This record gives sequence, structure tokens and C-alpha cells, in this order.
Amino acid sequence: MPEFDTVVVGSGAAGMTAALTAARRGLSTVVLEKADRFGGSTARSGGGIWIPNNEVLARDGVRDSDEDARAYLASIVGTGASAERQRAYLDRGPEMLSFVLANSPLRLRWVTGYSDYYPERPGGRPRGRSVEPRPFDGNRLGADLGRLEPPYLPSPLPITQADYKWLTLIARNLRGPVRAARVGVRGIIGRLRGQRLLTMGQALAAGLRLGLRQAGVEVLLGTPMQSLLTEGDRVVGVVTPTGTYRARYGVLLASGGFERNEAMRSKWQDIGIDWTVGASANEGDGILAGQELGADVALMDDAWWGPSIPLNRGPYFCLSERTLPGCILVNGSGQRFVNEAAPYVDAVHAMLDTASVPAWLISDQRYRDRYVFAGIPPRRPLPGRWYKHGAVYKAETLAELASAISVPAESLRDTVSTFNGYARTGKDKDFGRGDSAYDHYYGDPRVRPNPSLAELVKPPFYAVRIVPGDLGTKGGLCTDTEGRVLRPDGSAIAGLYAAGNASASVMGHTYAGPGATIGPAMTFGYLAALAMSAVKEQSGVH
Repeated sequence: MPEFDTVVVGSGAAGMTAALTAARRGLSTVVLEKADRFGGSTARSGGGIWIPNNEVLARDGVRDSDEDARAYLASIVGTGASAERQRAYLDRGPEMLSFVLANSPLRLRWVTGYSDYYPERPGGRPRGRSVEPRPFDGNRLGADLGRLEPPYLPSPLPITQADYKWLTLIARNLRGPVRAARVGVRGIIGRLRGQRLLTMGQALAAGLRLGLRQAGVEVLLGTPMQSLLTEGDRVVGVVTPTGTYRARYGVLLASGGFERNEAMRSKWQDIGIDWTVGASANEGDGILAGQELGADVALMDDAWWGPSIPLNRGPYFCLSERTLPGCILVNGSGQRFVNEAAPYVDAVHAMLDTASVPAWLISDQRYRDRYVFAGIPPRRPLPGRWYKHGAVYKAETLAELASAISVPAESLRDTVSTFNGYARTGKDKDFGRGDSAYDHYYGDPRVRPNPSLAELVKPPFYAVRIVPGDLGTKGGLCTDTEGRVLRPDGSAIAGLYAAGNASASVMGHTYAGPGATIGPAMTFGYLAALAMSAVKEQSGVH
């Protein structure tokens, strides 16, 4: 039976950061991954990391402070997560990021101007705090490149988050074609150099994986956890189909959320598994294993939601599409129910709270002529298969469109008429769209007086089905500031730690900014590894 100081379950950002930390602290470590590829939902994501006041932001000229970060997080999270965990995340996050940069080939840069999601709150930053990976040559992974979890949206070009904003405006702003040319040149130069450039979550997962290799950590793919091994009231290992892996000082559950577990989603959220873009192996294994040992859970009704289009090949998670001027979201009554440019978690909360499932994204031809939509360039027809699948409808009049999607025609006409009046004045009196600096990030600077608002006037008109999709679930095992898994009475289960989406988020029911999933995942993975290192030191074993 193999024995290690630390056993990590899961190879996303939380698990790999923890394993890297443990190994560099002198702990023998192994990573067990259920899937036959590494990276989990991290590799499928945008790869942003939200850690206030870190060295990358300071290098790139972003001024931040601990006081502002604490005020901001407290103002949006409130009692959704303990003040102690919030402080631990903010106090130790910058330290974690510096450690990762010093012990892996990962390199990061500020995503210029990508606003915090609530920049007007105390301590918020309209220019943003998110950092993302620089393009990474996947060939450095060797054979492991073929074992990297594929991206949720494959692209033939190495596009970063910073690129995406301007590419959506390629027909509207000179920065769009300039940025497209830059992306193209980047790809050409990379190919000439024999590189396989990875960006976003692919680059993050690859950089961490290479860091693990350099630290001598093995990642065992196709090795699902069946149960936790205990002796008395202490966790001492992980049972898998191929054998048991003992852990002298702790097991870290970083196995992701339960977005792919039909029974758990039905129990906790009354929603299915078809609209998530989370990794297919995320079936709540770690959460269930912890519960079997008496662990407490929290936030199980919530997820990292985002309005999504249920396309025939899978859901498309909308970022810019609902924010760009010239569209609105309506419910089955043909009425608006939310600020369309709100943070995506809030937009879905509004969908669920008002029973607006499905909702409809209504736009006109001018919107289609101006902007990229779900990867389709401006002016290009939307794919016929989308219409056949019932995801998109088109009609020459709003009345005909309303009939096609079974909403009251008069209500839809009135809603569009009212919204058009708001667009002309630049003030959304119903939902305040465009009042926040965040609303403008994916807006159109050429649209005046409000870059988030434009009239819907040019036929044909379009209706796109919108459902509550997600990046993964948010609820999980309750943990303390060191990532130790807790029982309902607050006592810790000895030897058991959790981080990432296997644990209840420090963000509570909200979302601080781009990368506020991955930032805490990495931070609490790091803190858990340090805690296990401290256990070893206290044992007197060297």
C-alpha cells in the first residue's frame, strides 16, 4: 500500500496548488485524478485569478490596499462566509500567488480594466483586480499535453481574456481589428517557433502541471476516489479501484463540485446537469465522502451561475452577449426582470427568483450587424442548426417573434418601446443598466449616451433561449481558515481538508470579480498544504 505525507484528490487549480505547496515544503505528495485528463474545470475556464493587492498587480501599476480589499469583500459577502475565512483569503492570497510564481513556470498579467463586479461598493475597483496567464507553450508538457482537459470553447487562435473584450467589437472599434491582428501574429509566430500556445484556463492548468513535474509530484489519472480511509476518527488515506493511498498528515479534497451529479442537483437545486460547462468528472465525490464522515455543508443551493444558451452541442455561457447594447432579457410574460449587464451570478439569481426560466434574449438586426454573438462574427447568419434546435427564433416583427416564443405580443412590444425610450435618454429607470462601471466593460464605447443601451428597431428581430447555466456548483464542505473540514458543531475532522468547489465558497452567494472562483481555490489549497506541513513539523518527523 503506497504511503505519502499528503494525498490530494483532484487536479484543478486548488489541487495542483496544494500539491505544489506540499512538495516544496518537503512533503511527499501524490495527486489522484478521477478523469483521464488533468486540469478539471480550471482548464475549461477563462483562467482569471482574483487576488487583491498581489505582486502582479503592483508590477503592472495597479494601486490596491489591504484595507480596500477587506472593505470590498465584507460589503458584498457579508455573513455569507465567516469573517475569519475572508481575512485568511485576503491576507494570504498574495503570498500564495508569489509562491506559485516562484515555484512554477506560470506567468501572469493584469487584465486591464476588467472591473470588479461591484466596483461602486466600498473598496471596489472599476479598473479591476483580475490577473490571467500569459500564453504558455504547451509543448513544454511533452506527452502530458495530450492529457490536458480540453477547453470549454476550443479556439484555433491563442485568445486571452484581454483579447476577448475587443474581439467582440471587431466591427465597431479600431481596437477590435488591431487586437485580432495581434492575436493572429501571436499564433503565426508561435507556429513558426514550433510552439503550441495555450491561453486562459489551459495555460493556468499547464503551468501548474509543469510546476508539479519539476517538484517531483506524480499525477495519477483515471484514479477515482471510492472512499476515505479512516483509523478511529482520523482520515488516513484514500481508497481507489487500483489500491489504497495512505496519507501520513492529511488528505485534501479538491475534487470539484457536484454539477454533473443528477441526484445531488435535483436534491439541492431542483435543476439538471445539461446546462453546466463544468468538467464531466465533477460528480460531488469529495463532498459525499466528507458527509459520510459527518462533515457539514453550506451553499448547496448555489452555483457559479451564468445565463447560457442551450445549443445542440452543449450550453454556451454568455459573457458579452447580454451586455452589449441593443438587446434585452425578458421572461415568459415578455417583460424585463433584471439588469442584463449585471454580474452573471446575479443575472441567474434573478432568473430563478422570478421564475424566469427560460428567459429570452431579444435583439434586432442592427445588434447582429455590429457584434460577435456566441462566436459568430457580425453580419454572418446564425447557424441553421440553432434554429432547428429551438435555441434561436427570428421574425420580421416583434408580434411574430412573440408568437414564435409564446409570450404576449402586446407585452413584448410595450417592453421594447419602454426600453427604447431609456436607450435614447441613456438612463434605464427600471434596472439601472449602465449605472455601474462593470456594465460598461463589455459595452460599446461608440454608443451614446450610455454604452450599455441601444434601441431595438431594425428588423428582423431575434429571440435566443436563455437558461441558468453554470461554471460549477458553489456549495460544499464547510472548512476553516486552514482548509480543515468541519462538522456541524465546528470541530475539525482530523486529517481531512478541502478546497475549491468541493468546499463551500468564501464568496458566499456573491462573486467579487473575474477569477473569484480560482483565486480562493488556490489560496485555500495553499493554506491546507501549509497546515499539513505544520502537522508534520509538530510530529517531529523530518
